[in-house]
Amino acid sequence: MAKFDVYDLEKKKVGEIDLADAVFAGEVNEHLFYEVVKAKLASDRSGTHAVKNRSLVSGGGKKPWKQKHTGRARQGSTRASQWVGGGKAMGPKPRDYAYDVPRKVRKAALRAALALRGKDQRLLIVDRWQPEAPRTAAAARVLAALGATRALVVDEAANVALARSVRNLDGADFLAVEGLNVYDILKHEALILTAATARKLEEALS
Repeated sequence: MAKFDVYDLEKKKVGEIDLADAVFAGEVNEHLFYEVVKAKLASDRSGTHAVKNRSLVSGGGKKPWKQKHTGRARQGSTRASQWVGGGKAMGPKPRDYAYDVPRKVRKAALRAALALRGKDQRLLIVDRWQPEAPRTAAAARVLAALGATRALVVDEAANVALARSVRNLDGADFLAVEGLNVYDILKHEALILTAATARKLEEALS
């Protein structure tokens, strides 16, 4: 079992927590990061790019001149791609770039990302962080005290006050534990979990 310190919101040690090595102290496989992040970024692409081809450009129904005996190249329509105002030949069409990565690979990549943050000593576990009301300034003070101003904060989705407190901070974000992913972990310099969230991840990824 890997042992981690548990802090309060002023970064005073209030205890320790034992977490599974396989989840928080396993092998850091960077190739898994590449596969999962590439799939995530591909899924984010809108894929709405499109141009009008010859059949979509209006007009051009009449043959510009007769087929033979004009001394000019034969033409069937002024909306062919070689004409100004004509349709684009072989242009891009709307498509879906998304593809799935196997569930086992996603889980292994998430374990590796957690292990990386633990290895770099940029994984902080707080005992509890549940503000009574959204206060961005208060959240900024807590992150400064923890020494992690550019951090990803992870807790239960029901902790709406914390989510609203963190979301307006430059460089910091909040994610519900169910939505934790490799891309957001790597995007931020530090990862902050509550003790309850750490236990939930341990259970889900073991």
